[in-house]
Amino acid sequence: MRVEDIWIRGSAVRLPSSLPVADAVASGACPARVAAATGMESVAYSPEESAAEMAAVAARDALTRADSGPGDVGLILHADTYHQGQDLWPVASYIQRESTANSCPALEIRQMSNGGLAAMDLAAAYLTAGHHAAPDALLTTADRFCAPGIDRWSTDPGTPYADGATALVLSRRGGYARLLSLALFADPQLEPMHRGDDPFTRAPFSHRMPVDFAEAKRAFIGRTGMSYAVSRAHQGQRTAVKQALADAGIELADARWVLLPHFGRRRLQAIYYTPFGIDPERTTWEFSRTVGHLGAGDQFAGLDHLVTAGRAAPGDLVVLVSVGAGYSWGCAVVEITDVPGFADPAR
Repeated sequence: MRVEDIWIRGSAVRLPSSLPVADAVASGACPARVAAATGMESVAYSPEESAAEMAAVAARDALTRADSGPGDVGLILHADTYHQGQDLWPVASYIQRESTANSCPALEIRQMSNGGLAAMDLAAAYLTAGHHAAPDALLTTADRFCAPGIDRWSTDPGTPYADGATALVLSRRGGYARLLSLALFADPQLEPMHRGDDPFTRAPFSHRMPVDFAEAKRAFIGRTGMSYAVSRAHQGQRTAVKQALADAGIELADARWVLLPHFGRRRLQAIYYTPFGIDPERTTWEFSRTVGHLGAGDQFAGLDHLVTAGRAAPGDLVVLVSVGAGYSWGCAVVEITDVPGFADPAR
């Protein structure tokens, strides 16, 4: 959809600590072949903070940067993929209590790694429709991919998982970047790729622990064939990108920056660099290889990095690209319009 008069007013990231890949290889936690294939240098790591606690920190920082108070926020959406720190618990309400303590709707989005752009799409539509007098929407993402449920190195081979949170404030009252367009696309025929042949269970982790996406993918590809899965996945991403670019009235070559999922180098080459003709220099690879995959938050983290590090300049077009198991894809086009006060060009 073409978006009118919706701005990114503030952003923030919470990455508590960093775990060097070389240290993980030396300890035996990360197989050497995974390190070589991914090209990652380190992953964000949370020794103590839960996903929810990291999200609350990022939310408060983004609201401060946006000069957005409790009365300005009319919607809170939190996107996540894994355990947030408590069982049977409304994590979005916790983030609301810890950040705005207001009474607007606070909802959780579960669309795996496409959750960030799904939340952005819903928030933009909500603000455009005028459901609430408040001009801002607070979007957060967070995950802590830790044992015993997740092996950050082997649960999804080719994508080292990271711990961290991001936050974004969308607004009708201006900001440092203008949202031009946003597109989502889904193909549920690929849903079994992350489910496999295992029967449904009565409790989490009944089949195996940690989670093994590779086993599920092998089962799916064994039935459908590799070409079926690859072609449908590529077509889904291409559809979302093509729609967002058309709605913004640009070509991919017009964008100064393309923000991709924080996958390993080999996966990025196969899914994005070669098929879409994207030069890694136009991406945040040098940043993402030190962070790892933040679940639903890669695109928000990449955008925050560009502006806080002073790498994005007014007039730059930025394309945000995402994919999530399910399967769904997202793409947004943003125009940088100003240098925010929290930018630090010295970084």
